[in-house]
Amino acid sequence: MRLLIAAALATMTCEASSAQEMSYGEAEYLNSCAVCHGLDGKGDGPLGDVLLKRPADLTRLSERNGGAFPYSRVFATIDGRYALPSHGDREMPVWGRQFLEEDAKVYGPSGGEVVTTERIHNLAAYIETLQH
Repeated sequence: MRLLIAAALATMTCEASSAQEMSYGEAEYLNSCAVCHGLDGKGDGPLGDVLLKRPADLTRLSERNGGAFPYSRVFATIDGRYALPSHGDREMPVWGRQFLEEDAKVYGPSGGEVVTTERIHNLAAYIETLQH
């Protein structure tokens, strides 16, 4: 019996360790973005074929911006609550609005805005790690 309990605890510890290795940004990406942009960010997610416009290859954002990651533009594009003329038509969800609806229910309007902003920062920082 003790051996069984020890084995169960070891398994739970390994699972918790694996979960802790994933950043908040990566978890948010997998939950919100991968279905369109693909697991590796190349724009080849399973919904990409049914969209009118293919999702962007997120691994080449720095390359297309002279070698510097366009953090502010990525943040604003994800947020989507403010007009971004350089982005063109809005093909992707307005994540800032969707995140805020969820977060405000838990943290209230002001706290929800803080948590939403942090979620978008985490997501933008993760996308920066996808650059080649």
